[in-house]
Amino acid sequence: MELKVINENGKAGASMNASDDLFGREYNEALVHQLVTAYQANARSANSKQKGRSEIAKSTRKPFAQKGTGRARAGMASSPLWRGGGKIFPNSPDQNYTQKINRKMYRAGLASIFSKLVSEGRLSVIDTLSVSAPKTKLLSDKIKGMGLQDARLLIITDNIDENLYLSSRNLPNVLVVEAHQADPVSLVRFSNVLVTRGAIAKIEELLA
Repeated sequence: MELKVINENGKAGASMNASDDLFGREYNEALVHQLVTAYQANARSANSKQKGRSEIAKSTRKPFAQKGTGRARAGMASSPLWRGGGKIFPNSPDQNYTQKINRKMYRAGLASIFSKLVSEGRLSVIDTLSVSAPKTKLLSDKIKGMGLQDARLLIITDNIDENLYLSSRNLPNVLVVEAHQADPVSLVRFSNVLVTRGAIAKIEELLA
């Protein structure tokens, strides 16, 4: 399929050929949801710790007699049924939240996201993107010139130079990444995606 290429003024120029399997496939919502969920789960760290009944610092003495009190039978105050007792299934810092996504599913999910961006007109291609100095205003002016200043913008380049990276740090709704760093969560979270021509070639190589 053909992708329209814009210049730094936001005007359309010559189009470029792109892979139909990557930018022209049918959107698979269930697969994308599974991919995003797994990606977020794999980034999650277990830092919650709860105590079981064996870890509660309470006496193991029987609180009251087994019979004759009219109350339910109780063996110790650290029982999970009592206030201040241990948890039945306590959280552990060793808990593993990892979800497995095989390579074929990952590539198909990213291709589905890219295809959705293209079909909705939220993916733009530019020949190159660079700034002459590490100044936020220079990059901000270029984004405004392309008509993308009012949206959350993900910029994918084939190679990030230092000026471009430093210029983007103070723009709260702009993120600059290289082609191999494009992840499903960012692609879904940002409302517009700007990709350089060289990054398109690298993405096709990575997801082939």
